[in-house]
Amino acid sequence: MKIREGFLLRNVAGNNVVVPIGQATLDFNGMMSLNETGAFIFSKMLDGTTKEQLIEDLISEYEVEREIAQKDVDDFIKKVEGEGLLE
Repeated sequence: MKIREGFLLRNVAGNNVVVPIGQATLDFNGMMSLNETGAFIFSKMLDGTTKEQLIEDLISEYEVEREIAQKDVDDFIKKVEGEGLLE
């Protein structure tokens, strides 16, 4: 899974936001605000990764149970997919 080219993760005034650049601004208006966990997952997806690796990374970083990590990853994937951010 990989985030489409043209989207950046930035910290603006203490808030994690996804902003489109270049051609992506034509398809995506505005910004997407992310919490800490969302920003962590998004940053991993910028370079491309598997769903299973995202779950493992979340477990390692936040010391959560597998079921919680899996639900968080599934929810996040649905969100970015719904916004058209996945390749």
